[in-house]
Amino acid sequence: MTDPGKNTPTDSLLEFPCQFPIKMMGRKNNEFQSIAIALVENHAGEIAASAIRLAPSRNGKFVSVTVHIEARSQEQLDDIYRDLSACEDILVAL
Repeated sequence: MTDPGKNTPTDSLLEFPCQFPIKMMGRKNNEFQSIAIALVENHAGEIAASAIRLAPSRNGKFVSVTVHIEARSQEQLDDIYRDLSACEDILVAL
């Protein structure tokens, strides 16, 4: 729903704070995991090892990193996804 005259959302599908998964995919190398996690930690703080999941691709050339964070706001999520999209090592961010 939008606020008349402002064209901005007034309702969000998410209620903050909430647990939110962020999935990133890239080429499997020694740096990708560290880069991906560091980009998210810049906005969400330190991420516990138990909140990180890795999954290699079938052929082993790529890896996905999923981190679960406690999202504080839509703005925080937007900032995270902007940084992930700007990083050439991150091929896909979901």
